[in-house]
Amino acid sequence: MSHSENKGLILGIMAGAAGISLVLVWYHKIRKPGATALLDLRNRFHYVDFQNEMHNEQGTVMALQRRQLQILEKLNGLLLNMEELKREVKFLKEAVPKLEELVRDELQGKADVRRISPSHRATRKRRAETSYGATETTSSEEADSEGGYITAHTDTEGESKEERRWISLPAESARPEKETELFNLLQQVDSLRCGSDDDKKESFRLLLEKEEKYGNHEGFLWRLARAYGDMFEMTTDIEEKKKYVANGKIVAEKAIQLDTMSADSHQWFAIMCGYMSEFDSIQNKIKNGCLFKEHLDKAIELKPQDPFLYYLNGRWCYSVAQLSWIEKKVAATLFGTPPTSTVQEALQNFLKAEEMHPGYSKYNYVFLAKCYKDLGHRSNALKYCDFASSVLPVTNEDKEAQKDLEALLLTLQL
Repeated sequence: MSHSENKGLILGIMAGAAGISLVLVWYHKIRKPGATALLDLRNRFHYVDFQNEMHNEQGTVMALQRRQLQILEKLNGLLLNMEELKREVKFLKEAVPKLEELVRDELQGKADVRRISPSHRATRKRRAETSYGATETTSSEEADSEGGYITAHTDTEGESKEERRWISLPAESARPEKETELFNLLQQVDSLRCGSDDDKKESFRLLLEKEEKYGNHEGFLWRLARAYGDMFEMTTDIEEKKKYVANGKIVAEKAIQLDTMSADSHQWFAIMCGYMSEFDSIQNKIKNGCLFKEHLDKAIELKPQDPFLYYLNGRWCYSVAQLSWIEKKVAATLFGTPPTSTVQEALQNFLKAEEMHPGYSKYNYVFLAKCYKDLGHRSNALKYCDFASSVLPVTNEDKEAQKDLEALLLTLQL
């Protein structure tokens, strides 16, 4: 190769290298702005993603807070349900011993083939705490047979108009606080009255404590009158008896003024009049006897399903049929026409009580025997004496009935 050709080759290589260098410089110049733009765009995307993440985290926190509130509300509802359950369990604990005693008495009665007075077998129906009521009722009488027009009274007297009104009231959560407190008080005193004498005294104490607060409520007042009747029965002091029956009559009369359609108010006013006749003069005794009959008839009109009222009516009829000549003259002077009744009318009332509630009470059997004896039906009189003998004497009334029964059997054996 000649020298001139070598020189041309070297110049060509140098020219090519220079061209490549220029191309590389140009490429770097146009690449830098594009790379910066891409970097900025990538940073913007990262910022947007960060903002979205922050927004999502805030939404999550709010959702958690809402969930916590829901959980707290449910826990609060659960606590309220637990309190209600505690109250129901407490009631069941109080009711179970009585139920056990009832079952034990029933089983014992079947084993001995002896009848216990139904007035002490009647179960106490519970009105649901979902209703304002309840109360279902037991019937049990205690009597004092000393010469008045009335000598017995019930623990609770069947479902009265006032009690049915309580049942129709809304659930406890929807009732005003005062109504709820009164309802609970009445349930408590009704329950206590089914217990011992000490329980009855406690019932009386509770009612006296709340008299100022609930003294204008008819259902409260007739229960207070009933409690005065309990205290009358339990005390042996004559002056205390007079005080209890006088206060009881005032309270029962106020209950009637508040609600003239309350059978229980009329019933307990009548009973107070009957108690007062034990201490009164002949004049006041007959006056109270007429008041007794007037309000007893009203109670029967309002509560015709209660056998106790027919038993009381039978006692009144029998007492009037036994009035002495001078008592009838005093009645004629006071009222123009004296109260009149017959042993036959008394018998029909005692039979009505027995028909409505077979085996109603020991004393009802005794008075059936008395009526048949007075009417000359000795065989029927002895039959009901046997029935009365088969009823174990449990209450004060039963013990008084046992004394009358023994005296009656002596006369029938003559």
